[in-house]
Amino acid sequence: MAEEKKVAPIGVWNTVKPFVNGGTSGMLATCVIQPIDMIKVRIQLGQGSAASVTTTMLKNEGIGAFYKGLSAGLLRQATYTTARLGSFKLLTARAVEANDGKPLPLYQKALCGLTAGAIGACVGSPADLALIRMQADNTLPLAQRRNYTNAFHALYRISADEGVLALWKGCGPTVVRAMALNMGMLASYDQSAEYMRDNLGLGETSTVVGASAVSGFCAAACSLPFDFVKTQIQKMQPDAQGKYPYTGSLDCAMQTLKSGGPLKFYTGFPVYCVRIAPHVMMTWIFLNQITKFQKTIGM
Repeated sequence: MAEEKKVAPIGVWNTVKPFVNGGTSGMLATCVIQPIDMIKVRIQLGQGSAASVTTTMLKNEGIGAFYKGLSAGLLRQATYTTARLGSFKLLTARAVEANDGKPLPLYQKALCGLTAGAIGACVGSPADLALIRMQADNTLPLAQRRNYTNAFHALYRISADEGVLALWKGCGPTVVRAMALNMGMLASYDQSAEYMRDNLGLGETSTVVGASAVSGFCAAACSLPFDFVKTQIQKMQPDAQGKYPYTGSLDCAMQTLKSGGPLKFYTGFPVYCVRIAPHVMMTWIFLNQITKFQKTIGM
């Protein structure tokens, strides 16, 4: 009598592991990238070039200014990246099962990336708002500065002063931007990794680094216009009559297009690409190393 094949039960750890690994890799990458992210935000706020922003920050605020908002950045990764990478792994795993174990075509990976990005953005939007405000605070006049001490203080103050729903201010452009970024980042990584491994015969390290570089560039190119609009919406303040400069994301996009043309949306692209691409690369590299370590210890 043939032995009946036993199916190993899916434990809690196997279910949450993609989320834990994704969030951890994103937080480690953020610790390295935070200074570049700060410079990118200052450029988008119109404070000058990368060199002038860096010089001014060092002269007027000190080295600690480059890490202002780090707690919000880590909280953002703990929510946003945990949700998006975990969701993407689960979605692609289900899609592969439905495809009889065959590799997914690019459009299916893109759809999984879009969905994972939307989920991650909805979860991480409050932390993202806190991060933007903390990074932009020193650019405001003294009377308008919010002086948040950390991410949790920012979340508390926003809820108390503006209402709980204000935590999702700019959520629309945040979700759209995240969908664009993750479609570029997640789908291109998987597709590039498959091509480099199966067609070019590259080893594991070369495949991870190469696919990560492609993923980073695609993520930056797809998402910067949406990131620009999102930043403008999240940092805006009412004038003396209580009127905001933009009525919404579409109004912000139209005003920007009218005043600066299409290239205005790509303000700070070199710095943005330098910031996004290494973060994406390090996120994938950290994720790969975490996964390898877990395999060695049987997790």
